[in-house]
Amino acid sequence: MRRKKIVIIFGALALTGAAPPQRIVSLNTCADQYVLALADPAQIAALSPYGHDPELSAAVGKARAFRTLKRPGEEVLAIRPDLLIGFPMGDSVVGAPPGPWRTLGLASADSYPMILTQIRQVAAAVGHTERGEALIRAMNRDLAALPRARRGGVAAYYQRRGYMTGTGTLVDDLMRRAGLVNLAGKLGKPALAQVPLEEMIAARPDFLIVETGTEKVVDQGTEMLHHPILRSIPRIRIPQAWTVCGGPAYVQAARSIVAQIDAAPR
Repeated sequence: MRRKKIVIIFGALALTGAAPPQRIVSLNTCADQYVLALADPAQIAALSPYGHDPELSAAVGKARAFRTLKRPGEEVLAIRPDLLIGFPMGDSVVGAPPGPWRTLGLASADSYPMILTQIRQVAAAVGHTERGEALIRAMNRDLAALPRARRGGVAAYYQRRGYMTGTGTLVDDLMRRAGLVNLAGKLGKPALAQVPLEEMIAARPDFLIVETGTEKVVDQGTEMLHHPILRSIPRIRIPQAWTVCGGPAYVQAARSIVAQIDAAPR
């Protein structure tokens, strides 16, 4: 996946050194993680519609203490925030109605360096740059202390309906950190490609990385992940919420992947 450029748009208040925002609204779960980690609780006016969804939010424990949006466009107008954070869209962010508020647009992070950049951007926007630097130091320290897995191998991040995540993605970044080779790269696949069971078993990866939410068969999309032909391939299970967005959960994901590699049968 080609790295998307981080878009940051501030109004005149930001350019004149305005006071820290007091009514911050996050418009997506990726922004939620940064806001919850870096802003004061009193600064947070509302989180994204999926802020309380454990399948998507890596910070759902903290998020439950805050309001989530039901009708973002209408509610933003009523809240009248002084800072909106979400995915970039032109001169604003996705889902943001026009208004006098400042906006901060963050593209999906596809690497650890991009996560660090976004931490600094959000920390500056919410008025807590020192908090952002402290978080970065803690994450760097935890990752430096993380031992490399005792063995390597080829892994495929295999999702429902047979989709495999390719190179240039956050999952690919995590694989490389753990000492794994992404099967998608070996097969020349794009960032997201549908790979049938026959091709997967022919490639014979050493590991399948799967979302914890697919461990039970709930539809045809999850059923194929439980096909008998895949049973002999060791699995690494991680929550979707840890990889769908960049943020502090990156460390949890890296630690879990290494631990599961070491615990897998040879």
